[in-house]
Amino acid sequence: MTPAFGTLRICEDAADLARKGAAFLCDHAASRTGRTVVALSGGNTPKPLYELLAREPAKSTMPWDRVHWIMGDERFVPPSDPASNYGMARAAFLSHVPVPPENVHPVETGGVTLDEAARDYETVLQGLYGAGTLQPGKPLLDITLLGLGDDGHTASLLPHEPVLQVRDRWVAAVPKGRVEERITLTYPAINASEIVAFLVSGEGKREILDKILSGDDGFPASHVRARGQVLWFADRAAAGRWA
Repeated sequence: MTPAFGTLRICEDAADLARKGAAFLCDHAASRTGRTVVALSGGNTPKPLYELLAREPAKSTMPWDRVHWIMGDERFVPPSDPASNYGMARAAFLSHVPVPPENVHPVETGGVTLDEAARDYETVLQGLYGAGTLQPGKPLLDITLLGLGDDGHTASLLPHEPVLQVRDRWVAAVPKGRVEERITLTYPAINASEIVAFLVSGEGKREILDKILSGDDGFPASHVRARGQVLWFADRAAAGRWA
């Protein structure tokens, strides 16, 4: 079977997914001579991958001085809050590796409104990109890591929320749809990635993954593309019949 879009990479289990995902990140960044910009995903699935980045061999092979780390989405909470995606990434690997502080770009959530936080983060990305508008042939992001919710959401592109219609912003506020207010990359930003890598683990994701791989376009994740390639890293529990 062939996925409706993207390339499927089957992993034996969650641990194998973390190993293959970490190796993919390291190999891609190490193969480049210039800067690599990586958008991080939140949630439970990528955490073991992040923890591997803080261990050998990844800790020594990742060209930390050439990689910039941004957030694909963030909850509007302080970094110290257990719900913070940046807080999770910092605890899992960013505080344990020799990454220059100026290469880490969290969403600032203190002393600003939700809309201000979104606009400020868009300005950060524009600064990294070197332009205020996306240009053909110049990806915004080199690798974007994404999860997949059992309702088909990815990043904080939530079903039925207005953010799904945003086309004139790179970053948008998501005030409703979940307990916490959120900030997320929009479709134009995500789809300006050279590579999008979905990380999908567990039997609970089997049904939604099957629908999207089969071509059901009724979910937010169904509309994610990339300028280069979309990869699906899925363990056997999530892949089901696709494995």
